[in-house]
This record gives sequence, structure tokens and C-alpha cells, in this order.
Amino acid sequence: MPSGVRVRILSGMRVSQRAERASASITLVLSQRAKELRSSGRDVVDMSVGEPDFPAPPVVQEAAVAKVRSGDVRYTPAAGTPELRAAVARHLSDTRGVPFAAEQVWIGHSAKHALSTACLALFDPGDRLLLPQPGWLSYDEMALIAGLEPVPVAPPPAVDGGSTTGGPDLDALEREAARGARALWINTPSNPTGYVWSRDEIAGAVEIAVRHDLVILSDEIYRRLVYGERPFCSPVEVDPRALERTVIVDGASKAFCMTGYRIGFAAGPKEAIVALTKIGSQMAGSPNAISQAAYLAALASEPPEVERMVATYRERRDRLTEGLRELGLAFPTPHGAFYVLPDVTPWLAGAADAQQLCADLLEEEALVLVPGSAFGAPRHVRLSYVLSDERIASALERLRRFAERRGLLSGTAC
Repeated sequence: MPSGVRVRILSGMRVSQRAERASASITLVLSQRAKELRSSGRDVVDMSVGEPDFPAPPVVQEAAVAKVRSGDVRYTPAAGTPELRAAVARHLSDTRGVPFAAEQVWIGHSAKHALSTACLALFDPGDRLLLPQPGWLSYDEMALIAGLEPVPVAPPPAVDGGSTTGGPDLDALEREAARGARALWINTPSNPTGYVWSRDEIAGAVEIAVRHDLVILSDEIYRRLVYGERPFCSPVEVDPRALERTVIVDGASKAFCMTGYRIGFAAGPKEAIVALTKIGSQMAGSPNAISQAAYLAALASEPPEVERMVATYRERRDRLTEGLRELGLAFPTPHGAFYVLPDVTPWLAGAADAQQLCADLLEEEALVLVPGSAFGAPRHVRLSYVLSDERIASALERLRRFAERRGLLSGTAC
């Protein structure tokens, strides 16, 4: 080696500040720990992941197999196949009550992919995005990775039994919008609460967006999963002024139980779709041809299994929420999705915070819940009821046993 040449010994590959700032998904971390406990012989009840426990409808499976056997599994256009884009446009026109054209639809690898691509395609670094809380944990991370500034907006207090996790605080959204913002994120039905925004709440949010020239990102992935007490409303069906500023995001994972297929879409003004197509084509190329064929079959047939699945979720919701109320926990009644977010403040006497409470439940009772801090609700936990009646009953029994052991229930001893 020539004299004077310095050799730098790397202790490990340097990663970007973007990656350093990003957080791993807490739900996936908890799910991994649950797998470790199962491998050690523990009987784990996992209520952490929002994944349907039903198979994809037969028509979906058959379409996927037929596509593979056809041999025609090649790159598709960057924005998706014309057939699927047209089917999504028809579906939106039928269900939202306003006309959509195929050119207003972009097909992505999932609804999550559509949202993250929208962050890159529609906004510039430093733009502020208003995020009503509690909200899905990935919204903040998507915004941060794209160089945006997520602005959490707390919900109004004291709704439904004293919980603080109901609908949006429109006054707070107005104040934050007046300080300067680029977009408003709407998710109804909501992850993590199951809350369904009312028509008046949607109308109020659109009014704020129009007044302050905000883009509306409307995450409608749980649109089909509503239980009848409160109807779903999209911004575009509530106020025609929303059409020019709203990007709807939806996908196949929740309603059609196609989580592993990874397919979804964004729909909105043509300028937005052109931008999404440009960014998406460079970041991920074209969406999966097999999954597009399967999603097309689902939209074309409207499988009857979906309605039966929703009825089952409603029954499970009723059983779980009744049990949680018997344990003295308060929460807004979930009218959609498959989550409930109880306020566990009365249970925090024996734990530093909800995250510690979840860790204790995992180790002591092999019960996996998600701490609400991941959703902007630090004194809450999220339970997902994509489990059988027997497993829900087991979860409630484990919660009761844990609470009794710690003296958290009225009339119990430590």
C-alpha cells in the first residue's frame, strides 16, 4: 500500500437521515414479538394487525389463477390497465354519485402506496399536512419521509362516555389551516377508532379546504366496512367544490380480503393523476398484472361474501365493545372499520403509560394490543376484532384476569 494513503474502516453502512428519522411500524414490531411467543409455545391472542381473517372471495382467487395460467403476465401501463382504470371509474361514479373518467384513476401497489406516492407527487418539502387525531400511524411517517410537515390536530373532548377520541375538531382544523397548510387528510371510517365522519363534519372540512385552498387526501379504504348506524360520506359527494381538490384513495385489502395482493388506487383531478403516474413509474414501475386482474374481477362481480363478512364484523364489534364496557373502559362506538380505541387511563396506575401497559399484557397474558401513542392517543390502546368469537372471548378474559390481578377493577384486591 503506498505510503500516505489512509484507509477508512467502516463500522457499518451509513444510512440516510430520512431513514434514521423514520420509525418502524409498531404493529409489525408487535406482530413479530407475538410470533416469537408462539414459537416458544405460548397461546397468543393477536389483536394488533388490521388484516381480515377471511379468505379473498372465490371470484378473486379464480381470476388470479386464470391470469397466471394465461401466460399474459407482463408489464402493464404505468397507471394501470385500461380495463381496471375504467372499472374503478365506474365504481366511483356509482358509489360517490359524481362522474369519474378512467383518466382520473391511477392504479398503485396498494392504498398505502397510493398515499405515499401522493405525498411525493402533490406536495413540496416543508408543506404542512393537517392530520386529525387519532390517526393511522403511517400518515405521519409518509409525510416525514417525503419531507413534509405533519400537523396533528387533536379531537374535541368528552364524547361518548368521556372518551376523547371521536370526530374531528373543525375549529382546531380551521385555526391550523389559517396558520398555513397545503393539505387536509381525511380517513373515514377511521383507523384506529372506527369512527365514521358525519355528513356535517365532512361538509365542514370541505368548507375549510375551499377557504384555505387545501388539497384533500381522502383515505376511503374502509368505505365498505360500515355497520348501518352512520352512512359513509365522501367529500366529493357532499360538496361539488371538493371535486377539484380531492384525491380519493382506496384499495382491495380490507373489503375484498386481498391484503397480500397489494393493489389499490388514487382518483382525482387529471393533473394529480398525471403527477402520480410520473412519480409512480419511476419509483415502482407498473402495478402487478395478476393483482389487477383479480381486483377487476372483484369490482365487476361485487362478491356476496363481502356483505356477510361485514355482518360478522358487526357481531364481533358488539361482543367486544360490550365486554370492554363491562371492564369499565370508555370509547367512541365504532360504526365502521374493525377497530376500537378504549381510553385506558383508569388502568395506568400500574403502568408508566399505555405502551408499558401493552408490553405487560403481551408478556403476562400473551395478548397483543397496540398502544395509542402510535395514533396520537397516548392514553388509549387499539384492539382489532378480526378474530373469531372464541378468540375475542379469550382476549376479554385475559384483560379481566390482568385487571383483577392488578386491582384495576372495582371491588378487586391486588
